[in-house]
Amino acid sequence: MDRRSIDFSKMEEQSGDERVVPFSFSTDPADVQIDQVSCWLTYTNENTHDIIRANLDRSPIYAGIIEGTGPRYCPSIEDKVVKFADKERHQVFIEPEGLHTNEMYIGGMSSSLPEDVQLAMYRTVPGLENCKMVKNAYAIEYDCIKSDQLYPTLEFKKIQGLFSAGQFNGSSGYEEAAAQGLIAGINAGLFIRGQEQIVLDRSQAYIGVLIDDLVTKENFEPYRMMTSRAEYRLLLRQDNADLRLRRIGYKAGLVTREQYEYVCEKERLIAAEINRLQNTKVGANKKMQEFLESKKSSGLKTAATLAELISRPELSYELVAEIDPDRSELSDDVIEQININIKYDGYIKRQLKQVEQFKKIEKKKIPAGIDYEDIKNLRLEARQKLQRFKPVSVGQASRISGVSPADISVLLVYLEHLNM
Repeated sequence: MDRRSIDFSKMEEQSGDERVVPFSFSTDPADVQIDQVSCWLTYTNENTHDIIRANLDRSPIYAGIIEGTGPRYCPSIEDKVVKFADKERHQVFIEPEGLHTNEMYIGGMSSSLPEDVQLAMYRTVPGLENCKMVKNAYAIEYDCIKSDQLYPTLEFKKIQGLFSAGQFNGSSGYEEAAAQGLIAGINAGLFIRGQEQIVLDRSQAYIGVLIDDLVTKENFEPYRMMTSRAEYRLLLRQDNADLRLRRIGYKAGLVTREQYEYVCEKERLIAAEINRLQNTKVGANKKMQEFLESKKSSGLKTAATLAELISRPELSYELVAEIDPDRSELSDDVIEQININIKYDGYIKRQLKQVEQFKKIEKKKIPAGIDYEDIKNLRLEARQKLQRFKPVSVGQASRISGVSPADISVLLVYLEHLNM
C-alpha cells in the first residue's frame, strides 16, 4: 500500500526494539543501533469476512486451480476466514518496506483473490478505508522433492556431488531455506576439496533438527522449524550460537583465526569466572543482610557462595558487583553467559546428560550397503522404512516413523554381529 493513503490514527503503533541485537556475533552491535521505524496494528472485521466469503469461488486456492498443500503457519486471509469461522477479527500488521520508500506491506492478509476483491476487502479494515495498492497480493504454488532422497549432508543419495536446498526440499520459510542453502553450499565446497562434510546433529543446532526432520520423516505439508520440534532447545539458544558452532565453522574454513580465538578466549573467561563465583563465599554478616534486604532478597542463615546468590531470580552478576571486590572487567556477552549458566545450571546439566545418551546411538553408524532383508526378526514395516530412508546412524533410524524401539534393538544386535 501507499503509505500516504493510510490513516494511522485508527491503528495501534508497534515500536521497534530500543536495543537492536544483530543476527551475527561478527557484527558490532554499535553498527546496528539505528533509528527504528514503527509498524502498525489493525484488524479485519465481519465486513471484510463477508466480502471474502462472497468471492471464494474466484480464489484459485478454493476453485481448485491450486492443488498443493499450503504452509500451515502463514495461511492466506481466505484460509483464516474459512478455517477459523468463529473468529470475529484477525490481526493485520502494516509494515514499512524500507526507510526510503512509501510502500507498506500488509502482513496477515496474503490473498489469491482478484484485484477488485482485494481492494474492496482491504478498504473495510480500519485505517485502510482510502488505501491505494502499489502491488497486488498473489498466491504461489511450488513443487518439491521427497526429501528422504537426501543424506543429512543434503547430497542426493543417487546423484553423487549434487546438493539440494531451500523450499525445493519441502520446507516453508526464508530462514529454513537459507539454513539449508548454507549447509548445502558448505558441503558442496567440502565435497569438491575431498574433505569430510558437515552434519549438525539435533543437539548442536536448529539447522540440525530441521535437516534431520526433513530427511528422516515423511512430511505431507511444507515444513516449518518450530522450537518445539527440538528436544534440546534449552541448549540451542541464540546467545550461545558462537560457542556452539564457531569451532565447526573454523574447521570448515568459514571463520577467521581471529574470530575463532576470540570465541576460545570467551569460553575460557566464562568458565574461569563461574569457577571463581562458585568458590567465593560471603558470610551472613550485617552488611550482607542489609545488601540483600536492599535488593528485596531473603537474608542468609549461613555463608553462601556468590554463585548461589546470583542464582536467585531477583539477583544477577551485575547486582552482586558491590559485594564482590575481586571481579574483573568483562564484556557484556561474557556476563550474559555467566548469568544464564548459573541461573539455569541444574536444567542445563540435566539436558547435557540427555545429549550424552543421544550421542551414543548417534555415533553408531550403519554401513551404506546394508541389506535390511538379511536382518531376521525385523518387522516388515521397519524393513521397508529402513530400506527407503537408508539412515546413516542408529540414532537417525530410531526417529523414522514406523521403526519401533524393538526394531532398533534387533538392528543393534545385527550390527554387533557384524562387529560394527
